[in-house]
Amino acid sequence: MSHQRQDDQCNVLGGPLLVCSCAPKTGFTRNGYCEKHLLDRGQHIVCAEMTQAFLAFTRSQGNDLMSPRPASGFPGLKPGDRWCLCLSRWLEAEENGVAPPVILAACEASILDFVTIETLRSHALDLEGV
Repeated sequence: MSHQRQDDQCNVLGGPLLVCSCAPKTGFTRNGYCEKHLLDRGQHIVCAEMTQAFLAFTRSQGNDLMSPRPASGFPGLKPGDRWCLCLSRWLEAEENGVAPPVILAACEASILDFVTIETLRSHALDLEGV
């Protein structure tokens, strides 16, 4: 899966932003990309592969990502699914030792204003990206 954005958004490795997931369809605008968007106050710019530990953690924090919500088109997530996470939730999970692995080539570069590339690499699913 190496679909890349046609605009100027870069990933944390300095290359073009790659798709995070089309099944399930993720991203603030549900186009598959963890891109910056002016209306996205949650900054859904972290492409991560879900783990049971993270899904349980985020549910305990009041954000149940496992339960489907058909009315809003949300399928519910399971371990192994890739999803664009809110930057603040990923950072919170990282502080609590349950950060899910990230796909570097699909994480939008502005993350680096909040976390070091070394920290991201320590959680990278694949250092080459997708």
